Amino acid sequence: MEDDIICTEKIIAERKTFFLDLKQNARGKVVRITEKVSSNRDRIMVPAEILDDFISALQDIRETLKQQGE
Repeated sequence: MEDDIICTEKIIAERKTFFLDLKQNARGKVVRITEKVSSNRDRIMVPAEILDDFISALQDIRETLKQQGE
């Protein structure tokens, strides 16, 4: 079974472009995060089951940045 993209988001920040794709395959759902800089791409896969934990960790980091005045 080939991967099916359910939805995608794109974030452009200076020289980088990030793609966040919710995908489903035979093993389940994952969020694939791709960072594109020039012709280079790096990817990570976050299983949908831990997405809440991943988002919570990012929110904690954002809160730390706010406390430091960033």
